[in-house]
Amino acid sequence: MSHGPATVTTRDTGPAGHLSTTDKYLPVWIGAAMLAGLLLGRLVPGLGSWLGAVEIEGISLPIALGLLVMMYPVLAKVRYDRLDTVVADRRLLVSSLVLNWVLGPALMFALAWIFLADLPEYRTGLIIVGLARCIAMVVIWNDLACGDREAAAVLVALNSIFQVVAFAGLGWFYLSVLPGWLGLDQAALDVSPWQIATSVLIFLGIPLLAGYLSRVWGERARGRQWYEERFLPVVGPWALRGLLFTIVLLFALQGDRIVSQPLDVARMAVPLLLYFGLMWGLGFVLGRALGMSYERTTTLAFTAAGNNFELAIAVAIATFGVTSGEAVAAVVGPLIEVPVLVGLVYVSLALRRSFPTRAVPASREATS
Repeated sequence: MSHGPATVTTRDTGPAGHLSTTDKYLPVWIGAAMLAGLLLGRLVPGLGSWLGAVEIEGISLPIALGLLVMMYPVLAKVRYDRLDTVVADRRLLVSSLVLNWVLGPALMFALAWIFLADLPEYRTGLIIVGLARCIAMVVIWNDLACGDREAAAVLVALNSIFQVVAFAGLGWFYLSVLPGWLGLDQAALDVSPWQIATSVLIFLGIPLLAGYLSRVWGERARGRQWYEERFLPVVGPWALRGLLFTIVLLFALQGDRIVSQPLDVARMAVPLLLYFGLMWGLGFVLGRALGMSYERTTTLAFTAAGNNFELAIAVAIATFGVTSGEAVAAVVGPLIEVPVLVGLVYVSLALRRSFPTRAVPASREATS
């Protein structure tokens, strides 16, 4: 990619504003990964047991490694010297907190009770999914949709802090207190702040620290131009590889349940589809209404729509058991989330044309 002019009017998707060949066929790669996972789970006896045999905070170690590989390249691209501009944007921070910690859990609670009133285990599992705000996959959806990387890093960190502080309390409220007020069935959630903090430290802390140190040491040793034009193009493709690897393992691990319980999966898919679509749409509309740029509007939308399936699965397994309906629902969450948010990446890119074009440093485009 040439770097003649000082600024360009497109970002990360090529000089004409189109997706790269790899990203253009992203649904194909993800569909193939899902199919490969299902086939592996069905054709390789004991694969699911092997994947679940070694766990880290309730998550299969191979899946945990896939998530870390997926997140590192995106966080290595973040310009950490620009984070102050995000922190100063009160509209973005307050909007994100309201969407994630007020509206999101309430919406999932309502949808779970509307569609799964007769299936208490699945209903509870989906409520847990709604409580676990995204700190992992959102960085790659945001990057694919050309959102603001620095804003995504700040919002993910903010969600992580609130997750440690608020998750257990919100779980108690939405599973026990609110149902009691409404005369509905109650459930209990046994999770400690330390368990949540450990999950956050592993799935956000490790790749965030690695990304930060890579940029600091890389720029100090070889300069920013080398880092963005030589180093990042080498590590960048590993984000997609990590994503596809994670998807293959997720579907392999739960393939039998998906195939053997298609009606249950379909029933859970309906509230999940509505949830992801509504949260993303509300985030996008709110960002646009507040006059945010396309990049920050997109980041707000994806951080509102995504969920921390690592934490949801870990909590469901620890509280209700690995074979419980709650654990199944927590696993179905990302299986629905992945294709839906991939589709929303393309919706977001299509809506970008309705935003005013702004100049972007050429070095920014080089990091795609």
